Amino acid sequence: MVDLLVIGGLGVDIRAQVPALPLPAADSLTVPPIELRIGNTGAGVALAAHALGLRVALVDVLGADPAGDVVRAALARTSVRAVLAEAPTGTRRSVNLVDPTGRRMSLYDPRPWSGPAPFAPAELAALAGDARHVHVSIMDWARDALPGLRASLAAGVTLSTDLHDWDGENDYHRPFAEVADLVFLSDVRLGERAGKVAAGLAPRTVLVTGGAAGAILHGPDTPVRVPAATPPASVVDTNGAGDAFAAGLIAARLGGASPLDAARYAARVAAAACTHDGMEYPPGLLPRD
Repeated sequence: MVDLLVIGGLGVDIRAQVPALPLPAADSLTVPPIELRIGNTGAGVALAAHALGLRVALVDVLGADPAGDVVRAALARTSVRAVLAEAPTGTRRSVNLVDPTGRRMSLYDPRPWSGPAPFAPAELAALAGDARHVHVSIMDWARDALPGLRASLAAGVTLSTDLHDWDGENDYHRPFAEVADLVFLSDVRLGERAGKVAAGLAPRTVLVTGGAAGAILHGPDTPVRVPAATPPASVVDTNGAGDAFAAGLIAARLGGASPLDAARYAARVAAAACTHDGMEYPPGLLPRD
């Protein structure tokens, strides 16, 4: 039995610290060391949940390439149980440009899946059947598995997904929202439409996140604003903050907290995550209380 099963979202981040965003016009810039490390959304949720003391399993595809080796090495430094299938097109990659305030811009190379499903329905069902909560990243290979995943969950087991910067219209994202009990959603593309889109996902609990502006919790009652927490130290990297927020909320809900109390705690987890460079959080960095 695990507390959290994360499905999809493994990859590497190529992180470059830049003097400003957007970048100044120049043929070249000298920057601090450029690093290759574990990243992408599923890794962010899994590693933050692990740092919060949850028992975590993660299932995804990964390339038999140097980038995949970076991911495998990082996971080996944790107790996260990784169930991996080989991705013929290689490991997913992101280039993260981070400015001096910690703000980032990501260039995402998804390495789309091709061919038969990497995991048999019975295998995914067995993994989900051993979890208290399932979090599904919006990976292409996972989309067709959603109905079976939902049906395999034991009574009382909940499922979440993060639609990231969904525009509210792209049909690709809808199946993920439709099977979920809990939906995370960025307001980046939605703007003033965020409330309407969140209401359209009822009766699900929806967290519309807005970075430093905090989040809005949409549930059965009137939407409630959840202020962003004050970081306990200087912000160095906001990449993964949303994933840490999701992990914190899931952890708190598994511990019996109400949605609002869980969201307030998640804001503290996200703020602490911003004070660390990368997603491999040292012991004690993310608050457990």
